[in-house]
Amino acid sequence: MNEQLIFKPFLTSLLFSFLATPLVIKLANLFGLVDNPRKRRHPAQIHQGTIPRAGGLAVFIGVLIASLVFLPFDQHLKGILMGAIIIVIVGLLDDKKDLSPYPRLLTNFLAALCVVGAGIGIAFINNPLGGIINLSLLLSNLFSLFWIVWCMDMVNWSKGVDGQMPGFVAIAAFTIGILSLKFSADITQWPVTILAFITAGSYLGFLPWNFYPQKIMPGYSGGTLAGYLLATLAILATTKVGTMILVLGIPLIDGVYTVIRRVANGRLPFWGDRGHLHHRLLDLGWSKRKIAIFYWLVSAILGIIALNLNPKQKFYTFILLAFLIGAILLWLSQWRKFFKR
Repeated sequence: MNEQLIFKPFLTSLLFSFLATPLVIKLANLFGLVDNPRKRRHPAQIHQGTIPRAGGLAVFIGVLIASLVFLPFDQHLKGILMGAIIIVIVGLLDDKKDLSPYPRLLTNFLAALCVVGAGIGIAFINNPLGGIINLSLLLSNLFSLFWIVWCMDMVNWSKGVDGQMPGFVAIAAFTIGILSLKFSADITQWPVTILAFITAGSYLGFLPWNFYPQKIMPGYSGGTLAGYLLATLAILATTKVGTMILVLGIPLIDGVYTVIRRVANGRLPFWGDRGHLHHRLLDLGWSKRKIAIFYWLVSAILGIIALNLNPKQKFYTFILLAFLIGAILLWLSQWRKFFKR
């Protein structure tokens, strides 16, 4: 593959995302798309002062322009962009009105349906114990649908600290892009590689504005759009769902434990709280910069590991990681209760 097919889309999305963000900041302040802790109470808030939201719009601009310039405007791209437009519109409405989790979840499925309806699906699953599990068309569509929505929600939950989410999303997109380069002899994989680097570039362009002290927040659209693009890329890159699960190990496992914890406490899993891993680390005394860099480093290490493991090794690595993060969350929870007493 020509190297220009990688660097030009990457730099284009990075540049447009970076340049669009100051404009989005002005528009967010103008139209009241801001997070003011004195007016909007939320248990997960950790910032002080009024901060613009709507960061997902800037990221989308970078992805949209680079995709239209460097990718074929085929059925797949139409479906992906249609779903992304739905996410951004709902995200902007949420930034303004604070929508209920239920309509947001419904529109997440609607966005995922745009991808599945465009013919993007998981046709088979690599059995970690050996062999391949072929899926019927119905199971393929259902599995793809729930995989995309799950990633949208889990990644969105891990954007609570300045710069946390754009960094690990860019690393995950880079990993998929590098992985798809192994199939560069197959020209049908070129659009996947290009889209992966477009995604990485767009979130890296947004990162300087979101890193501590953040000048703009990703907003609901920024977090869900990240999970949406990464989940779709994992499907397109010869069904590398296992690789994406490992690279996004921390946010995905943290999301699973969050759902379990909320249900065990008699609460619906869609309503936010202050119990995520990054909240626990803040309570431990970690700075926002340190937490963000921690997420980046772990994601980068897991990305390197994922590029060199077979499906069976990825499975056992993920299980080990799940137990490790679970133990850390349990220890942090008990530590917090101890000091409260």
